Amino acid sequence: MLIPALDLINGNVVRLQQGDFKRQTTYASSPWDILSAYENSGAAWLHVVDLDGARNPQQRQFKLLQQLTQATQMQLQVGGGIRTTADIERLFSAGVQRVVVGSVAVTQPQLVQHWLQQYGGDALVIAIDVQLDSQGIPRAATHGWHHTSARTLNEVVELLLPAGLRHMLCTDIQRDGMLTGPNVGLYQSLKQQYPQLQLQASGGVSQLSDLAALRAIQCDSVILGKALLNGTFTLKEALACWPNVSSPA
Repeated sequence: MLIPALDLINGNVVRLQQGDFKRQTTYASSPWDILSAYENSGAAWLHVVDLDGARNPQQRQFKLLQQLTQATQMQLQVGGGIRTTADIERLFSAGVQRVVVGSVAVTQPQLVQHWLQQYGGDALVIAIDVQLDSQGIPRAATHGWHHTSARTLNEVVELLLPAGLRHMLCTDIQRDGMLTGPNVGLYQSLKQQYPQLQLQASGGVSQLSDLAALRAIQCDSVILGKALLNGTFTLKEALACWPNVSSPA
């Protein structure tokens, strides 16, 4: 699966460099034209990050998210500051197919274990953003990437696998929004250690050859953000490089 991404602030389509709100680029004042373009190009899923909700759950763009689910045949996975069961329930009630859970998976793994058991592994995407330490070990970052946990990526995976973890989105913070190429080695290691995971790679894709490299290591899905918005390549061109993308993961 190739999954185009929309990051939203007050309805605007934006991209942040390395998660920094001070390094924001606004691409459109509304998501509708981009949404239609992605659907018409053949995308089956859309990845949406509610950055307002990430900063303040009280400002979550529920009305817009519900409008998005009603306006497209694409299935949506949505994240951004998911902290409570009520957050999850409200997103499901808005028509979202999968809820993306981030920092709380690191800070409160027992709660996320409960959610995985309650909703099932196909209803949640566990998003772990990582910072490589001086030894190259990926450590989980939290709170909008402002804090790096003592927990490693592997420790988080091991905590959640017994509860039903199935879909994992992994972002190398240093690559996100930088168009410097994905951390292929990181994703290859994850797929070798945990072949049962449906892995979504995120961060750094800048050219079609990056997709070929990720496909070669059996990566299951790739999140495409800035490269599409910048016009580096089109979604149709990307889909042509990635066979069997029409069926939802």
